Amino acid sequence: MPETDPIRPTDDEARALSCGLLDEARHGALGVLEGGAPLVSRIAVGTDARGGPVTLVSSLSAHTAALRAEPACSLMVGEPGSKGDPLTHPRLSLQCRAAFVERESDDHAALRARWLESHPKAKLYIDFGDFGFVRLEVQGAFLNGGFGKAFRLTPADLGL
Repeated sequence: MPETDPIRPTDDEARALSCGLLDEARHGALGVLEGGAPLVSRIAVGTDARGGPVTLVSSLSAHTAALRAEPACSLMVGEPGSKGDPLTHPRLSLQCRAAFVERESDDHAALRARWLESHPKAKLYIDFGDFGFVRLEVQGAFLNGGFGKAFRLTPADLGL
């Protein structure tokens, strides 16, 4: 019996769901390589003006040091619903490269303003010297839209 590819052709519904998951995310799971081994951390997530993922990190965090050493990383967003099996709820996994934003740049100032709109409590620590922004530049993505709804996406599918 021939094997069939479980990945569906990417369509507009998958694109819209993926963009919605990313736009609505306020936190996610960041996967990095730390000392050659996988490490996953929960991080705060937002988007830049184009809709690309951004995070605010502390230089004191293990995942920040790992991103500086190896910028290849992954980010998963999507919340399980309050009822039912968590694996039936949509989630988006992004393959990314971390790009640190210079603190004194116009880009940092724009990200800071946008971040505080979606993460107002960050006002307590956003200006601490150890905090800075990292763009998570999307290289590819995988959407699990629920049971039997798997898709591969490109940055262009996400409008990036």
